[in-house]
Amino acid sequence: MSKRYIMGNEALAYASLVAGVDFVSGYPGTPSSEVIDTLRVIKPRDCHIEWSVNEKVAFENALAASWCGQRALVTMKHVGLNVAADPLMTAAYTGAKGGFVVLVADDPGAHSSQNEQDSRCFAKFAKIPCLDPAGVQEAHDMMVDAFRLSEELSLPVILRPTTRICHQKSDVELGNPENPEGGHRKGRFQKDPRQYVVIPAHSRLLHKRLNEKQTEIVEKVAASGYNRYHLEGPHGVIASGIAAAYVEEILPPGVSFMKVQAYPVDQEQIRSFVGRHMKVLVVEELEPVLEEQARQADSRIEIHGKLDGFIPREGELSIDLVDKAFGMAGIGSQSPPADMIKKPEEVPMRPSIMCAGCAHRPLFYMIRKVFREGVYPSDIGCYTLGLQMGAVDTCLCMGASISVATGMYHAGEERPIVCTVGDSTFLHAGIPPLINAVYNGASIVVVILDNRTTAMTGHQPHAASGYTTGGEPCIPVSIEAICRASGVASVETVDPYDIHSLQQSLERAKELQGVRVIISRQLCVINARRAGVKRGRYMVSPEDCTGCGVCVRFGCPAIEKNGDMAEINELCSGCGVCAQLCPSAAIRRGR
Repeated sequence: MSKRYIMGNEALAYASLVAGVDFVSGYPGTPSSEVIDTLRVIKPRDCHIEWSVNEKVAFENALAASWCGQRALVTMKHVGLNVAADPLMTAAYTGAKGGFVVLVADDPGAHSSQNEQDSRCFAKFAKIPCLDPAGVQEAHDMMVDAFRLSEELSLPVILRPTTRICHQKSDVELGNPENPEGGHRKGRFQKDPRQYVVIPAHSRLLHKRLNEKQTEIVEKVAASGYNRYHLEGPHGVIASGIAAAYVEEILPPGVSFMKVQAYPVDQEQIRSFVGRHMKVLVVEELEPVLEEQARQADSRIEIHGKLDGFIPREGELSIDLVDKAFGMAGIGSQSPPADMIKKPEEVPMRPSIMCAGCAHRPLFYMIRKVFREGVYPSDIGCYTLGLQMGAVDTCLCMGASISVATGMYHAGEERPIVCTVGDSTFLHAGIPPLINAVYNGASIVVVILDNRTTAMTGHQPHAASGYTTGGEPCIPVSIEAICRASGVASVETVDPYDIHSLQQSLERAKELQGVRVIISRQLCVINARRAGVKRGRYMVSPEDCTGCGVCVRFGCPAIEKNGDMAEINELCSGCGVCAQLCPSAAIRRGR
């Protein structure tokens, strides 16, 4: 064992190697991305690691590896589990052979997500175990245990770290990845149609077996020791996940505490704890999963939590919020030291903004110029920040921009409809709605923002990037060919840094009917900088600047006002768009 100060996702990556993982797949999504990113750097021998095109494909790949007897890990964020829900629900029927862990990182507070869903509910829905760590060390240890539990039950196991655990740093006692459990397993599939071919006749029997297995699941989870309590007095607290860590920080003396880290929870254990108290406070993030069990345990006991407003139903919890709940419930309040709580007003605001030189900015600028009061459905990615430029009207989920645009057209919307979608998002979930738009005769403009990477989640490669997860070169998928094969007659590729050509391309698309695709292709400015691309910097000539403000209103953070004149600061990446916009030719490339 060795101790290292590392991030939660790094600890999870190392733990998977300690467990002897043979196959890893996933789709990038904050807060889960660094698990595979860490494994990419470590490059363990005899372990397949890949970024898949979406979470459904990643899940099915890993499940197949498990069926072949390998230990398999699939990673995603909570909304990614929606994409993988189809195979998840049936995988509970078919079961797993090699240990199969589904790492789903939840995001209470929606720091980088479109919703705050609780993956514990998915585990209950699928009737499979879920482990819910309260800290980085526990997350590391649970990863190893999850593979064992999966093999003991022959079921997938969900591991649910939240943002605060994934991105928290802590001293962690790491196992030895050089001596993994079981060594490398060579995969071999053993045919058993009754187990793996889910026709109705087989599914009915498999469902019955899954239901019969529930008692064993509860017993195995209880035997793990992750759910435990100590008795202190007439008042008690039940807490799960990171919320349990907050409770432990400020738990008043004389108050009983039950810490829950694994699901399903034995109802008898809950009943035993609840029944020994006058009142119980249940502290958990997002859904009242534990609270509902506690209320069912003994109707005579006073239960407080989310359902009566003592704990917020949405957002992240904190030590301060937990302390207030203690006071509301009347079970004692021990206010945390002032230095433990950072008041919101002390934290400087950092509004989200596209990078200086981002190729998405000139694209959105020109879309608004050409289409004016059009309607602009968009998608999940850095480019959602086009909202600030008035060029994003909707954002629902991965790939939905094209579907929403199609629906708007068929609903009778008469204004031009221009939807935007990123390259990775297009490959993830944009191809079927594009085919559907062509098939059903929509008339929309689809702009694919191709920056050659999955930028928002940390610059992971994808199928059109030209290299694999491990960095090996590969044949890139042609987005143009996909669009043409989908039936799109008008497909143009343009450099968004060339705003004259960009404007002409958009104006041509405006005059056409049917589905038109414009591919805006330019390397992400961050990756370009990392690759050593040097374009030089631009400067404003004070003698020629008229102070008109055209360049400042463009919104690039590299351009600012100095008195009545414009000035370009050190953030300039040399894209040159501002020089093309300047009506007085006052912006020129510097030396």
